[in-house]
Amino acid sequence: MEPYNLTSTVEFLLLGLSEDPELQPILFVLFLIIYVLTVLGNVLIILAISSDSHLHSPMYFFLYNLSLSDTGFSTTTIPKMLRNMQTHNKSITYAACLSQISFFFLFGCMDSLLLAVMAYDRWVAICHPLHYQVILNPRLCRCLVLASFFISLMDSQVHCLMVSQLIFCTNIEIPHFFCDVPELLKLACSNTSINNIVMFLVSIITGFLPASGIFYSYYKIISSVFRVPSLYGKYKAFSTCGSHLSVVCLFYGTGLGVYLSSSVSSSSRESMVASVMYTMVVPMMNPFIYSLRNRDIRKALQKIVSWIT
Repeated sequence: MEPYNLTSTVEFLLLGLSEDPELQPILFVLFLIIYVLTVLGNVLIILAISSDSHLHSPMYFFLYNLSLSDTGFSTTTIPKMLRNMQTHNKSITYAACLSQISFFFLFGCMDSLLLAVMAYDRWVAICHPLHYQVILNPRLCRCLVLASFFISLMDSQVHCLMVSQLIFCTNIEIPHFFCDVPELLKLACSNTSINNIVMFLVSIITGFLPASGIFYSYYKIISSVFRVPSLYGKYKAFSTCGSHLSVVCLFYGTGLGVYLSSSVSSSSRESMVASVMYTMVVPMMNPFIYSLRNRDIRKALQKIVSWIT
């Protein structure tokens, strides 16, 4: 079979979650609801933080940016999948596929880095409360978010560049609902060892290092909290980072599930089902976790609802 560069291909196919025509309307409604809830929930968080001066603090500044990133993360994959279901057209152009890869890693890496920054914020707030305002000053907060963005941008461009160098055979059917890099590597006819090494190294920098930072931050937090003599003080300290810890477990737990499922099993179907949690359910759940566990967010949201009604 003669290989050729993907740039010569006008388009290729996203096979999606299911090819059963009777299941398509159910999946369309389900994922439409998930997307609407994701956008609505994150937009409400953004409006609440923007409109309430009491929420203009480092913790909520990072949450604001996390909501922006989650909205972009979901918008990268779900609208295209919904459009393919509605039109019964599974094709996606080469340029659109590269764009999807670029934005997917941009927002995915941004989520990972922002969660690490938020863990650092909680560490400073609990372990160094008297110096919190001095350490996490507005300039440092902006620098941390900008650094997260530029690292994520570099990560996305590396993945995009690696994929653009691949050579594919005539089989251009991707057994996924978006242009997933591991699936594209499986379809490549050329040697992908360099791609795998580069992407592994990049994944360590953008995935393992933030996760290690989060683990270290919570190790210091727990050690500090256990030294607090008051039971109420311990409860108050844990309650300030409860929402963030829930989001971290959800994000890294489902993300890790994708990679473990792909390494243990070669089934693209299992990996794709795990990806639904990672790319759709997590961004939808984040606003609910923060709004339900955070009294200040709830008050700000109530003001917005009362203003609208």
